Amino acid sequence: MNYILIVEDNDALREIAAEAISSPQNEITTAASAEEAFAEIKEKTFDLVITDLKLPEADGMAVLDAAKKANPDTEVIIMTAYGTVDTAVKAMKKGASDFITKPFSIEQMRVMAAKILTRRALMEENKNLKKISARMTVGNSARIKEAMELAAKVADKEVILLLTGESGTGKELIAEEIHKKSKRGAEGALVKVNCAALAPGVLESELFGHEKGAFTDAMYMKKGRFELADKGTIFLDEIGELPPETQVKLLRVLQNGEFERVGSEKTIKSDARVIAATNRDLKRAVAEGKFREDLYYRLNVVEIHVPALRERKEDIPELVSYFIKKYAEYGGYRVKEISKQALDVLVKYDFPGNIRELENLIQRVLVTCSGEVIETADLPYEIRNAAVYETGGLENEVELFERKKIQSALDKSGGNKAKAAELLGVNRTTLLAKIKKLGIE
Repeated sequence: MNYILIVEDNDALREIAAEAISSPQNEITTAASAEEAFAEIKEKTFDLVITDLKLPEADGMAVLDAAKKANPDTEVIIMTAYGTVDTAVKAMKKGASDFITKPFSIEQMRVMAAKILTRRALMEENKNLKKISARMTVGNSARIKEAMELAAKVADKEVILLLTGESGTGKELIAEEIHKKSKRGAEGALVKVNCAALAPGVLESELFGHEKGAFTDAMYMKKGRFELADKGTIFLDEIGELPPETQVKLLRVLQNGEFERVGSEKTIKSDARVIAATNRDLKRAVAEGKFREDLYYRLNVVEIHVPALRERKEDIPELVSYFIKKYAEYGGYRVKEISKQALDVLVKYDFPGNIRELENLIQRVLVTCSGEVIETADLPYEIRNAAVYETGGLENEVELFERKKIQSALDKSGGNKAKAAELLGVNRTTLLAKIKKLGIE
């Protein structure tokens, strides 16, 4: 359920806003003044506050401050007349999520509110289900300590950073830590953009913003991520996926901090620190003509390489313990620990998906494990199989062969163990003993 507060002294506009976002998932409270809004905010925690900028007694900025003070995670939309757009922009710098100019249609308000609530839901899901923290990047291995020490050294330096490493290694988490430890962490926001997740046209609008009417769906002016990151930090993830035309425009921003919104000729300046990340080899991309050489050198002032999990396997036990504790508490699972044998299997596995794969694995095992201790048999077959193969030796080669034959027979028999035993030419008791020994599901 979304709890929403609408603050508007004009009865008609208040009804329009309420009608626009009315749904079974939204519980709407209304207020005709700032004083009424303050009272509601004291009584209830709101997911979204939609407030007019000009109100009797106190203005929308005061409502924004009260909402954010009560709950920093509350989203706020500012409703404003054309002549006060500059003030609305100031409100966004103070934490407002977006603003909408009057007069607006029911559809405009519906789309904006839905977008913000969807984003909020995703953020909450990320907090509650993933429970990721920067501790995931900490460990005892020399490789990760080296990366974190370099990050700490440059956190407060006004230089562009390039984080390199495979997907799932925690580059975004390191960017978050760098921003928090910098002066900008107290002054501005950390604004994130995944360059691979957006189409070229959409990406340009997201980065630099657009004017109302700049394209078909541009129903209102929108600030770009560089504007929102002014005095703060912008994190450009998957920078190697930038299309050529956007690379040119990004280069200009890095050189002088200037750009134009889509559909405008007015030059805007942004004092945003840039942290970029990539899982691609940008040097090779430059040699292949897929990435601009001048942009590469602009980005690569200081490179921090985040090692793959297989390069710091000594950190796996700490990470496993961390994930078990976090997810078991959240999900109410019985699991408290992992056996030494099962942990040895995980340490032998290479985890091509890195920390992200390990995290997802622990979540999966917690759901399926029936006891308080994760045993080898609780691990997925492909993990156990890979670990057996890694270990090597004649005995393990025999086990690997037996495992493949039994699994194949079980697949052919649809899981019927009696039929599988018949296919293998052994009795059912022998097969059950082998299945138990080999930990086959």
